[in-house]
Amino acid sequence: MANVTDLQTKYSKLAQEYSKLRAQNQVLKKAVVDEQASSCSLKEQLKQRDQSLRKQEQEMDSLSFRNQQLAKRVELLQEELANKGDSPSQHGLETQSVFDEDLQKKIEENERLHIQFYEADEQHRRQEAELKARLQELEKDSEQHQAVVDGLTAKYMDTIERLQSDKARLEVKAQTLEREAKECRMRTEECQQQLRRCQSELNRQVKQSSSVIQEKVPFNDTKFSDYNSLNVPPHNRRHQLKARDVAGQALSFIQDLVAALLNFHSYTEQRVHIYPRDSSIEPISPLNQKFSQYLHENAAYVRPLEDSFLQLHQSITEDTVTVLETVVKLKSFADNFSSYTHFLQKILPYQLKSLEEECEAPLCTAALTAKNQELQSDMKRVTSVFEKLHSYINILALPSVRQDAVPQSSTSAVFTQLAACLHSLHDAIKEMSKHYNQKASLEQELPTVTQKLCTTSECLLGSLGSLTSGTAKIATFFSNNLDFFTSSGYSPRGSTAALNPLQAESMLANKKKAAAYMHAVKKPRPQSVPYREALSNRRILTSSTESREGLTQQVQQSQEKIARLEQEKEHWLLEAQLGKVRLEKENQRIADLEAQLAAALGGSPNSQAAAASTLSQSHEEAENEQKAAGKETTLCTSLVGMLCTTPTVEHVGDEESREQLIKTHYMARVGELTTQLQISDSKAVHFHSECRALAKRLAIAEKSRETLSEEVKLANQNITRLQDELATTKRSYEDQLSMMSDHLCSMNETLSKQREEIDTLKLGSKGNAKKNKGR
Repeated sequence: MANVTDLQTKYSKLAQEYSKLRAQNQVLKKAVVDEQASSCSLKEQLKQRDQSLRKQEQEMDSLSFRNQQLAKRVELLQEELANKGDSPSQHGLETQSVFDEDLQKKIEENERLHIQFYEADEQHRRQEAELKARLQELEKDSEQHQAVVDGLTAKYMDTIERLQSDKARLEVKAQTLEREAKECRMRTEECQQQLRRCQSELNRQVKQSSSVIQEKVPFNDTKFSDYNSLNVPPHNRRHQLKARDVAGQALSFIQDLVAALLNFHSYTEQRVHIYPRDSSIEPISPLNQKFSQYLHENAAYVRPLEDSFLQLHQSITEDTVTVLETVVKLKSFADNFSSYTHFLQKILPYQLKSLEEECEAPLCTAALTAKNQELQSDMKRVTSVFEKLHSYINILALPSVRQDAVPQSSTSAVFTQLAACLHSLHDAIKEMSKHYNQKASLEQELPTVTQKLCTTSECLLGSLGSLTSGTAKIATFFSNNLDFFTSSGYSPRGSTAALNPLQAESMLANKKKAAAYMHAVKKPRPQSVPYREALSNRRILTSSTESREGLTQQVQQSQEKIARLEQEKEHWLLEAQLGKVRLEKENQRIADLEAQLAAALGGSPNSQAAAASTLSQSHEEAENEQKAAGKETTLCTSLVGMLCTTPTVEHVGDEESREQLIKTHYMARVGELTTQLQISDSKAVHFHSECRALAKRLAIAEKSRETLSEEVKLANQNITRLQDELATTKRSYEDQLSMMSDHLCSMNETLSKQREEIDTLKLGSKGNAKKNKGR
């Protein structure tokens, strides 16, 4: 409801802003209309001035025409005066004076009109310029106002659309919130009902259990720790699966660590033989010889670590109980780790002396000496860290030998110190790798460095990098699973005592007995069959057995017939191929004979007749040979259906062709088998790819299942949050309703009091009025 009130306040603010913008828009529209009206009036004035200007121009045209007429008349009068000469009369003088006066008047009037015309023209031009300038200004103002109006209109339209969309969205959101609130109310009611049912059910179960305990249980051994320790705890399958998984991960990390340690010791031995003296050129020092001999034995100390941990991993199964008291194979791993730690302590002095011998070399610089000293401190630190690890692993292996050797309260502290020691080992090996890298870069700058030394240094740096990454993985893995290591997976109910091996053995024996009992209980019983149904089934079984035997005989006969037909088919295929070869040979022979005949026809008629007789004889001989070959060929069929022909009179060419045909036949069979093999291989590859795709899809489905489970958790959290919000809003509404009801009660009381006062005043006013009337 708080969200709904926020939306309403937001909507009211937006409505107020919209009303303000609308009022401003009305003012701007009014200003634009006024400007448009003024521009229209100015346009009308301009039109009137244009009309007056045109009238004045017309008057000027008429005056100029009249002026021209007067000028012509003056010229005529001057000509007349010139014709009359020097004999003017009185009448001529009078007329001349009249004309002069008229002319003078016309000239004055013309001058006055010219002046008026010039002044009117100047005034008109000035007014026209002013009006044009004002019109331009007004047009500019109008354009600016129009642009402002257009911008404001577009802005207001966008604002209106946005407000409308916001309003619609807010309405939809309000509806969804109301719907969700209703759903939450319903869910709350359902949850309350379920809670009531659960509470009633739990109360009933508690009463029943307490009555059963009081009536049926004479002695409760879980109250006393001494007796409770004799109870066998239940088998924790999840703990076993987790222990198996953790042991498998640790085994992979131990294998990587063992490989890195083997490479480190082997490449260190190889470096001792190369630097500072090359053993192929001159003998190395006795110290390095002894150091190399010890390093050569590293596999005897490193390999047992992997083998013993592999045995430890194999001993942890789903059917076992994995605690420190029952993991017997951990003792062998601790012994092997102890032997490897002694090996490191044995080779440590030789390592330090070997580095000192490198510092005494003639080409050893001060920087190399400093790096060697840093490596000496690093090796001492690594050896000390391995000694600490050996101590902690021995402590963890003691409970499997002696039950009361390590208290259970101290186990978590040992695991925590072991995790810190593993991180210290990683830091020490990381520092040693860094110093070795710096040392190798300094050695490459020496003039006497060889390619063999550079290669060995690179291999040694690679093994140190593997050691660094392996120890980092082990330290991270141990820290991540520290809670699992420190937790007690098995203990009797209501007790924190440790599980001893005898209890573990008893628990596993009870588990096997329970599994056998459940298997025996769940064994399905055979169903009974009625007598008549059994008789009918027996008849059907007898008839079906007889029919099955007959069908079996028919199938065998059909298979024999099919095999025989296959043999015949192969025989006739070979015969057809042989016939085809013979036909080709005969065709070749006929072609040769035709060529001979054509050559003979080119000679005498006797020779042609001889050639024809020779041709007929050759045809007869070929037919006789073919018949003889057909009679003298013996056939024999083997189990595979292969036809073997034993010719008696055939030529060598026929034998070769027959062999070639048989070879072709078997090559075809081999090709078919190869094709079938390729098809089967392709199918296998296809099935393999499908399996991989299915595995990937399974992994994706698992991931999606995990994400969906997380989403379900988040949804449940949201539901609980909404339920809390609903409860708070419900409480607030109830408080508001109670306050409103109190307020209404108080208002009703005040109204009733006011009504009583009004009634008393009315009664008092009526009594006064009656008294006044009586007077």
